[in-house]
Amino acid sequence: MAPPAPAGSHPISTEPLSRSIFRKFLLMLCSLLTSLYVFYCLAERCQTVSGPVVGRSGGGKEAGAPGRGVLAGGAGEPVAWPAVARRKRLLQVQPWPRRRPPALRDDGEVAAWEEEPPGLAGSPGGSGAGSSVAETPPGTLALLLGEGSKQLPQAIIIGVKKGGTRALLEFLRVHPDVRAVGAEPHFFDRSYDKGLAWYRDLMPRTLEGQITMEKTPSYFVTREAPARISAMSKDTKLLVVVRDPVTRAVSDYTQTLSKRPDIPSFESLAFRNRTAGLVDRAWSAIQIGLYAEHLERWLRHFPARQLLFVSGERLVRDPAGELGRVQDFLGLKRIISDKHFYFNQTKGFPCLKKAEGSGRPHCLGKTKGRPHPEIDGQVLRRLRDFYRPFNRKFYQMTGHDFGWDG
Repeated sequence: MAPPAPAGSHPISTEPLSRSIFRKFLLMLCSLLTSLYVFYCLAERCQTVSGPVVGRSGGGKEAGAPGRGVLAGGAGEPVAWPAVARRKRLLQVQPWPRRRPPALRDDGEVAAWEEEPPGLAGSPGGSGAGSSVAETPPGTLALLLGEGSKQLPQAIIIGVKKGGTRALLEFLRVHPDVRAVGAEPHFFDRSYDKGLAWYRDLMPRTLEGQITMEKTPSYFVTREAPARISAMSKDTKLLVVVRDPVTRAVSDYTQTLSKRPDIPSFESLAFRNRTAGLVDRAWSAIQIGLYAEHLERWLRHFPARQLLFVSGERLVRDPAGELGRVQDFLGLKRIISDKHFYFNQTKGFPCLKKAEGSGRPHCLGKTKGRPHPEIDGQVLRRLRDFYRPFNRKFYQMTGHDFGWDG
Protein backbone atom coordinates (compact mmCIF):
# COMPACT_ATOMS: atom_id res chain seq x y z
CA MET A 1 0.00 0.00 0.00
CA ALA A 2 1.45 3.42 -1.05
CA PRO A 3 2.39 5.75 1.84
CA PRO A 4 0.15 8.83 2.28
CA ALA A 5 1.27 12.08 0.74
CA PRO A 6 2.95 14.59 3.08
CA ALA A 7 0.63 17.18 4.62
CA GLY A 8 0.25 20.35 2.58
CA SER A 9 1.51 18.79 -0.65
CA HIS A 10 -0.51 18.82 -3.90
CA PRO A 11 -1.72 15.56 -5.43
CA ILE A 12 0.38 14.49 -8.37
CA SER A 13 -1.71 14.21 -11.59
CA THR A 14 -1.52 10.87 -13.25
CA GLU A 15 -3.03 12.23 -16.51
CA PRO A 16 -0.54 12.15 -19.40
CA LEU A 17 0.79 15.54 -20.40
CA SER A 18 -0.26 15.07 -24.06
CA ARG A 19 -3.94 14.54 -23.11
CA SER A 20 -3.99 17.68 -20.96
CA ILE A 21 -2.54 19.75 -23.81
CA PHE A 22 -5.09 18.29 -26.26
CA ARG A 23 -8.01 19.23 -24.01
CA LYS A 24 -6.76 22.79 -23.68
CA PHE A 25 -6.34 23.04 -27.45
CA LEU A 26 -9.88 21.72 -28.04
CA LEU A 27 -11.32 24.25 -25.57
CA MET A 28 -9.50 27.12 -27.29
CA LEU A 29 -10.70 25.94 -30.71
CA CYS A 30 -14.34 25.81 -29.56
CA SER A 31 -14.06 29.31 -28.10
CA LEU A 32 -12.58 30.63 -31.34
CA LEU A 33 -15.31 29.07 -33.49
CA THR A 34 -18.03 30.42 -31.21
CA SER A 35 -16.57 33.92 -31.41
CA LEU A 36 -16.35 33.74 -35.20
CA TYR A 37 -19.98 32.60 -35.45
CA VAL A 38 -21.23 35.44 -33.21
CA PHE A 39 -19.20 37.95 -35.22
CA TYR A 40 -20.60 36.56 -38.48
CA CYS A 41 -24.21 36.84 -37.27
CA LEU A 42 -23.69 40.41 -36.06
CA ALA A 43 -22.02 41.39 -39.34
CA GLU A 44 -24.86 39.90 -41.42
CA ARG A 45 -27.47 41.70 -39.31
CA CYS A 46 -25.74 45.05 -39.83
CA GLN A 47 -25.45 44.50 -43.59
CA THR A 48 -29.10 43.42 -43.83
CA VAL A 49 -30.36 46.50 -41.99
CA SER A 50 -28.22 49.21 -43.54
CA GLY A 51 -26.23 48.06 -46.58
CA PRO A 52 -23.82 50.23 -48.57
CA VAL A 53 -25.20 53.28 -50.33
CA VAL A 54 -24.89 53.33 -54.10
CA GLY A 55 -27.11 56.22 -55.10
CA ARG A 56 -30.18 58.29 -54.42
CA SER A 57 -33.55 58.30 -56.06
CA GLY A 58 -33.67 62.05 -56.21
CA GLY A 59 -32.05 62.24 -59.60
CA GLY A 60 -28.40 62.44 -58.49
CA LYS A 61 -25.69 60.35 -60.17
CA GLU A 62 -24.88 56.97 -58.79
CA ALA A 63 -21.73 56.40 -56.84
CA GLY A 64 -21.64 52.72 -57.76
CA ALA A 65 -21.14 50.65 -60.86
CA PRO A 66 -23.26 51.35 -63.94
CA GLY A 67 -26.49 49.45 -64.36
CA ARG A 68 -27.32 49.25 -60.65
CA GLY A 69 -30.09 51.86 -60.74
CA VAL A 70 -32.39 52.95 -57.95
CA LEU A 71 -33.85 49.96 -56.13
CA ALA A 72 -36.26 51.33 -53.56
CA GLY A 73 -37.27 54.28 -51.45
CA GLY A 74 -38.62 57.72 -52.13
CA ALA A 75 -36.87 60.87 -53.22
CA GLY A 76 -33.48 61.35 -51.59
CA GLU A 77 -33.51 57.98 -49.79
CA PRO A 78 -30.39 55.83 -49.97
CA VAL A 79 -30.69 52.42 -51.56
CA ALA A 80 -28.69 49.24 -51.08
CA TRP A 81 -26.76 46.94 -53.41
CA PRO A 82 -28.84 44.11 -54.94
CA ALA A 83 -26.30 41.71 -53.41
CA VAL A 84 -27.75 42.52 -50.00
CA ALA A 85 -31.16 41.24 -51.08
CA ARG A 86 -29.54 38.13 -52.49
CA ARG A 87 -27.67 37.59 -49.21
CA LYS A 88 -30.96 37.80 -47.34
CA ARG A 89 -32.35 35.06 -49.55
CA LEU A 90 -29.43 32.79 -48.63
CA LEU A 91 -30.38 33.05 -44.96
CA GLN A 92 -33.84 31.54 -45.34
CA VAL A 93 -35.18 29.72 -42.30
CA GLN A 94 -38.43 27.91 -42.97
CA PRO A 95 -41.06 27.79 -40.19
CA TRP A 96 -42.09 24.50 -38.66
CA PRO A 97 -45.65 23.36 -39.52
CA ARG A 98 -48.17 22.88 -36.76
CA ARG A 99 -50.61 20.00 -36.65
CA ARG A 100 -54.27 20.88 -36.45
CA PRO A 101 -57.55 19.02 -36.93
CA PRO A 102 -59.14 19.18 -40.41
CA ALA A 103 -61.29 22.26 -40.85
CA LEU A 104 -63.81 23.43 -43.39
CA ARG A 105 -62.69 26.14 -45.79
CA ASP A 106 -64.91 28.89 -47.17
CA ASP A 107 -66.12 26.68 -50.00
CA GLY A 108 -67.09 23.89 -47.60
CA GLU A 109 -64.19 21.63 -48.53
CA VAL A 110 -62.11 20.08 -45.78
CA ALA A 111 -58.61 21.51 -45.59
CA ALA A 112 -56.34 19.57 -47.90
CA TRP A 113 -53.33 19.05 -45.69
CA GLU A 114 -53.21 17.14 -42.42
CA GLU A 115 -50.61 19.56 -41.07
CA GLU A 116 -51.21 23.28 -41.12
CA PRO A 117 -49.30 24.88 -44.00
CA PRO A 118 -47.98 28.41 -43.46
CA GLY A 119 -50.56 30.97 -44.46
CA LEU A 120 -53.75 29.34 -43.23
CA ALA A 121 -55.97 31.25 -40.87
CA GLY A 122 -54.70 30.85 -37.35
CA SER A 123 -51.03 30.77 -38.33
CA PRO A 124 -48.59 33.24 -36.82
CA GLY A 125 -48.44 36.53 -38.67
CA GLY A 126 -50.73 39.43 -39.34
CA SER A 127 -53.92 39.48 -41.33
CA GLY A 128 -56.25 42.06 -42.68
CA ALA A 129 -58.72 43.61 -40.34
CA GLY A 130 -61.75 41.40 -40.13
CA SER A 131 -60.24 38.80 -42.48
CA SER A 132 -60.07 35.08 -41.86
CA VAL A 133 -56.96 34.64 -43.97
CA ALA A 134 -53.65 35.08 -42.21
CA GLU A 135 -50.44 35.81 -44.07
CA THR A 136 -47.71 33.22 -44.36
CA PRO A 137 -45.44 33.40 -41.31
CA PRO A 138 -42.16 35.15 -42.10
CA GLY A 139 -39.87 32.47 -43.45
CA THR A 140 -36.59 34.31 -43.78
CA LEU A 141 -34.23 36.21 -41.52
CA ALA A 142 -34.84 39.33 -43.60
CA LEU A 143 -38.60 39.05 -43.04
CA LEU A 144 -38.06 38.55 -39.31
CA LEU A 145 -36.11 41.82 -39.34
CA GLY A 146 -39.08 43.61 -40.91
CA GLU A 147 -37.83 43.43 -44.50
CA GLY A 148 -39.99 42.65 -47.52
CA SER A 149 -43.39 44.01 -48.41
CA LYS A 150 -46.89 42.84 -49.20
CA GLN A 151 -47.71 42.88 -52.90
CA LEU A 152 -50.83 42.16 -54.92
CA PRO A 153 -50.49 38.71 -56.51
CA GLN A 154 -48.64 38.47 -59.80
CA ALA A 155 -50.10 35.01 -60.45
CA ILE A 156 -53.44 33.45 -59.49
CA ILE A 157 -54.73 29.87 -59.73
CA ILE A 158 -58.27 30.62 -60.89
CA GLY A 159 -59.69 27.13 -61.30
CA VAL A 160 -61.15 24.66 -61.51
CA LYS A 161 -62.86 23.18 -58.48
CA LYS A 162 -61.95 19.48 -57.98
CA GLY A 163 -59.32 19.79 -60.70
CA GLY A 164 -56.19 19.64 -58.54
CA THR A 165 -55.70 23.27 -57.53
CA ARG A 166 -54.70 22.50 -53.94
CA ALA A 167 -52.05 20.03 -55.08
CA LEU A 168 -50.63 22.55 -57.57
CA LEU A 169 -50.41 25.31 -54.95
CA GLU A 170 -48.73 23.12 -52.35
CA PHE A 171 -46.26 21.76 -54.89
CA LEU A 172 -45.40 25.30 -56.00
CA ARG A 173 -44.80 26.42 -52.43
CA VAL A 174 -41.73 24.20 -52.36
CA HIS A 175 -40.07 26.74 -54.67
CA PRO A 176 -38.08 29.36 -52.72
CA ASP A 177 -39.24 32.15 -55.04
CA VAL A 178 -42.97 31.49 -54.50
CA ARG A 179 -44.90 32.96 -51.57
CA ALA A 180 -48.60 32.09 -51.40
CA VAL A 181 -51.65 32.50 -49.20
CA GLY A 182 -52.69 29.10 -47.86
CA ALA A 183 -56.45 29.65 -47.63
CA GLU A 184 -58.65 30.85 -50.48
CA PRO A 185 -59.21 34.63 -50.26
CA HIS A 186 -62.35 34.66 -52.49
CA PHE A 187 -61.73 38.35 -53.10
CA PHE A 188 -62.85 38.66 -56.72
CA ASP A 189 -66.08 36.72 -56.19
CA ARG A 190 -67.22 37.35 -52.59
CA SER A 191 -65.26 40.21 -51.01
CA TYR A 192 -64.56 42.63 -53.86
CA ASP A 193 -66.31 45.45 -52.04
CA LYS A 194 -63.60 45.38 -49.33
CA GLY A 195 -61.09 46.90 -51.74
CA LEU A 196 -57.60 46.14 -52.99
CA ALA A 197 -55.92 47.41 -49.80
CA TRP A 198 -57.77 44.73 -47.82
CA TYR A 199 -56.82 42.13 -50.43
CA ARG A 200 -53.15 43.14 -50.39
CA ASP A 201 -53.05 42.85 -46.61
CA LEU A 202 -53.96 39.16 -46.91
CA MET A 203 -50.80 38.48 -48.90
CA PRO A 204 -47.54 37.23 -47.38
CA ARG A 205 -44.48 39.45 -47.34
CA THR A 206 -42.09 38.93 -50.24
CA LEU A 207 -38.53 39.91 -51.07
CA GLU A 208 -37.20 41.16 -54.39
CA GLY A 209 -37.50 38.45 -57.04
CA GLN A 210 -40.23 36.45 -55.27
CA ILE A 211 -43.72 35.89 -56.70
CA THR A 212 -46.89 36.42 -54.68
CA MET A 213 -49.66 33.90 -55.45
CA GLU A 214 -53.13 32.89 -54.35
CA LYS A 215 -55.68 30.33 -55.49
CA THR A 216 -59.47 30.48 -55.55
CA PRO A 217 -60.97 27.92 -57.99
CA SER A 218 -64.37 29.61 -58.20
CA TYR A 219 -62.87 32.61 -60.03
CA PHE A 220 -62.90 30.67 -63.32
CA VAL A 221 -66.71 30.40 -63.32
CA THR A 222 -67.43 33.84 -61.81
CA ARG A 223 -68.64 36.22 -64.52
CA GLU A 224 -67.23 39.37 -62.90
CA ALA A 225 -63.81 37.91 -62.07
CA PRO A 226 -62.03 38.46 -65.44
CA ALA A 227 -62.81 42.19 -65.55
CA ARG A 228 -61.97 42.64 -61.86
CA ILE A 229 -58.59 40.92 -62.09
CA SER A 230 -57.79 42.82 -65.27
CA ALA A 231 -58.60 46.08 -63.48
CA MET A 232 -56.11 45.13 -60.76
CA SER A 233 -53.37 44.30 -63.28
CA LYS A 234 -53.52 43.37 -66.94
CA ASP A 235 -50.18 41.56 -66.50
CA THR A 236 -51.50 39.00 -63.99
CA LYS A 237 -50.61 35.43 -64.94
CA LEU A 238 -53.49 32.99 -64.65
CA LEU A 239 -53.28 29.24 -64.06
CA VAL A 240 -56.20 26.87 -64.64
CA VAL A 241 -56.05 23.22 -63.58
CA VAL A 242 -58.49 21.29 -65.78
CA ARG A 243 -59.66 17.71 -65.58
CA ASP A 244 -61.96 15.39 -67.54
CA PRO A 245 -65.31 17.17 -66.94
CA VAL A 246 -67.18 13.90 -66.36
CA THR A 247 -64.71 12.69 -63.72
CA ARG A 248 -64.65 16.19 -62.24
CA ALA A 249 -68.47 16.23 -61.94
CA VAL A 250 -68.47 12.86 -60.14
CA SER A 251 -65.73 14.09 -57.80
CA ASP A 252 -67.73 17.25 -57.10
CA TYR A 253 -70.80 15.18 -56.28
CA THR A 254 -68.72 12.86 -54.05
CA GLN A 255 -67.53 15.80 -51.99
CA THR A 256 -71.08 17.08 -51.51
CA LEU A 257 -72.31 13.58 -50.68
CA SER A 258 -69.72 13.26 -47.91
CA LYS A 259 -71.24 16.31 -46.21
CA ARG A 260 -74.90 15.71 -47.08
CA PRO A 261 -75.62 11.97 -47.34
CA ASP A 262 -79.32 12.65 -47.94
CA ILE A 263 -78.91 14.38 -51.34
CA PRO A 264 -80.50 12.77 -54.44
CA SER A 265 -78.53 10.39 -56.63
CA PHE A 266 -75.96 11.64 -59.14
CA GLU A 267 -78.14 10.49 -62.03
CA SER A 268 -81.22 12.40 -60.87
CA LEU A 269 -79.22 15.61 -60.47
CA ALA A 270 -77.32 15.32 -63.75
CA PHE A 271 -80.41 14.91 -65.97
CA ARG A 272 -83.56 16.96 -66.27
CA ASN A 273 -85.09 13.99 -68.11
CA ARG A 274 -83.02 10.83 -67.97
CA THR A 275 -85.26 8.98 -70.42
CA ALA A 276 -84.76 11.67 -73.02
CA GLY A 277 -81.11 12.10 -72.04
CA LEU A 278 -81.46 15.84 -71.33
CA VAL A 279 -78.51 16.97 -69.22
CA ASP A 280 -79.21 19.63 -66.59
CA ARG A 281 -76.70 22.37 -67.42
CA ALA A 282 -77.92 24.43 -64.46
CA TRP A 283 -76.47 21.95 -61.96
CA SER A 284 -73.14 23.44 -60.85
CA ALA A 285 -71.32 20.11 -61.08
CA ILE A 286 -72.18 20.01 -64.79
CA GLN A 287 -71.88 23.73 -65.50
CA ILE A 288 -68.29 24.05 -64.20
CA GLY A 289 -67.12 21.51 -66.82
CA LEU A 290 -68.16 23.73 -69.77
CA TYR A 291 -64.60 25.03 -69.95
CA ALA A 292 -64.88 26.60 -73.40
CA GLU A 293 -67.78 28.83 -72.40
CA HIS A 294 -65.97 30.09 -69.30
CA LEU A 295 -62.72 30.62 -71.21
CA GLU A 296 -64.43 32.90 -73.72
CA ARG A 297 -65.06 35.46 -70.96
CA TRP A 298 -61.43 35.40 -69.83
CA LEU A 299 -60.10 35.89 -73.36
CA ARG A 300 -62.06 39.15 -73.62
CA HIS A 301 -59.80 40.58 -70.90
CA PHE A 302 -56.52 38.63 -71.13
CA PRO A 303 -54.43 37.42 -74.08
CA ALA A 304 -54.05 33.67 -74.36
CA ARG A 305 -50.32 33.88 -73.53
CA GLN A 306 -51.20 34.91 -69.96
CA LEU A 307 -53.18 31.76 -69.26
CA LEU A 308 -51.65 28.35 -68.61
CA PHE A 309 -53.85 25.27 -68.57
CA VAL A 310 -52.48 22.55 -66.31
CA SER A 311 -53.62 18.97 -66.85
CA GLY A 312 -55.06 17.56 -63.64
CA GLU A 313 -54.47 14.03 -64.92
CA ARG A 314 -50.81 14.71 -65.75
CA LEU A 315 -50.34 16.43 -62.39
CA VAL A 316 -51.01 12.99 -60.88
CA ARG A 317 -49.05 10.90 -63.41
CA ASP A 318 -46.06 13.21 -63.85
CA PRO A 319 -46.07 16.04 -61.28
CA ALA A 320 -42.49 17.08 -61.97
CA GLY A 321 -43.12 17.38 -65.71
CA GLU A 322 -46.24 19.48 -65.25
CA LEU A 323 -44.51 21.63 -62.61
CA GLY A 324 -41.73 22.23 -65.12
CA ARG A 325 -44.24 23.86 -67.48
CA VAL A 326 -45.64 25.93 -64.63
CA GLN A 327 -42.20 27.15 -63.52
CA ASP A 328 -41.36 28.17 -67.10
CA PHE A 329 -44.67 30.03 -67.41
CA LEU A 330 -44.04 31.93 -64.18
CA GLY A 331 -40.47 32.78 -65.19
CA LEU A 332 -39.01 30.72 -62.35
CA LYS A 333 -35.85 28.66 -62.36
CA ARG A 334 -36.66 24.95 -62.62
CA ILE A 335 -36.04 23.86 -59.06
CA ILE A 336 -39.00 21.52 -58.41
CA SER A 337 -38.15 18.18 -60.01
CA ASP A 338 -38.63 14.41 -59.68
CA LYS A 339 -36.51 14.36 -56.54
CA HIS A 340 -39.28 16.22 -54.67
CA PHE A 341 -42.00 13.58 -55.22
CA TYR A 342 -42.89 9.99 -54.52
CA PHE A 343 -46.10 8.17 -55.46
CA ASN A 344 -48.31 6.98 -52.62
CA GLN A 345 -49.93 3.77 -53.83
CA THR A 346 -52.54 3.78 -51.07
CA LYS A 347 -53.86 7.26 -51.83
CA GLY A 348 -53.20 7.07 -55.56
CA PHE A 349 -51.58 10.52 -55.52
CA PRO A 350 -48.06 11.90 -55.63
CA CYS A 351 -46.72 13.19 -52.32
CA LEU A 352 -43.92 15.56 -51.40
CA LYS A 353 -40.79 13.98 -49.96
CA LYS A 354 -40.27 17.19 -48.00
CA ALA A 355 -43.03 19.75 -47.65
CA GLU A 356 -42.47 23.45 -47.10
CA GLY A 357 -41.03 24.03 -43.63
CA SER A 358 -40.70 20.32 -42.83
CA GLY A 359 -38.17 17.57 -43.28
CA ARG A 360 -40.82 14.85 -43.42
CA PRO A 361 -42.83 13.36 -46.31
CA HIS A 362 -46.17 15.07 -46.82
CA CYS A 363 -49.32 13.94 -48.63
CA LEU A 364 -52.63 15.57 -49.39
CA GLY A 365 -55.20 15.12 -46.65
CA LYS A 366 -57.62 12.25 -46.13
CA THR A 367 -60.37 14.02 -48.10
CA LYS A 368 -58.29 13.77 -51.27
CA GLY A 369 -58.60 10.58 -53.26
CA ARG A 370 -61.85 9.48 -51.58
CA PRO A 371 -63.57 6.64 -53.50
CA HIS A 372 -66.30 7.69 -55.93
CA PRO A 373 -69.77 6.13 -55.82
CA GLU A 374 -70.74 3.64 -58.49
CA ILE A 375 -72.32 5.44 -61.46
CA ASP A 376 -74.24 3.63 -64.17
CA GLY A 377 -72.06 3.22 -67.28
CA GLN A 378 -74.81 4.47 -69.58
CA VAL A 379 -75.06 7.68 -67.54
CA LEU A 380 -71.32 8.30 -67.93
CA ARG A 381 -71.49 7.63 -71.69
CA ARG A 382 -74.31 10.13 -72.12
CA LEU A 383 -72.36 12.73 -70.20
CA ARG A 384 -69.30 12.15 -72.38
CA ASP A 385 -71.43 12.63 -75.46
CA PHE A 386 -72.78 15.85 -73.96
CA TYR A 387 -69.33 17.26 -73.17
CA ARG A 388 -67.63 16.16 -76.41
CA PRO A 389 -68.37 19.28 -78.52
CA PHE A 390 -67.43 21.57 -75.62
CA ASN A 391 -64.19 19.66 -75.10
CA ARG A 392 -63.24 19.88 -78.77
CA LYS A 393 -63.84 23.62 -78.79
CA PHE A 394 -61.73 23.92 -75.65
CA TYR A 395 -58.90 21.97 -77.32
CA GLN A 396 -58.99 24.40 -80.24
CA MET A 397 -59.00 27.46 -78.00
CA THR A 398 -56.04 26.24 -75.92
CA GLY A 399 -54.12 24.48 -78.68
CA HIS A 400 -53.90 21.32 -76.58
CA ASP A 401 -55.79 18.00 -76.77
CA PHE A 402 -56.27 16.79 -73.20
CA GLY A 403 -57.50 13.38 -74.37
CA TRP A 404 -60.79 13.28 -72.51
CA ASP A 405 -62.76 11.87 -75.45
CA GLY A 406 -60.60 8.82 -76.11
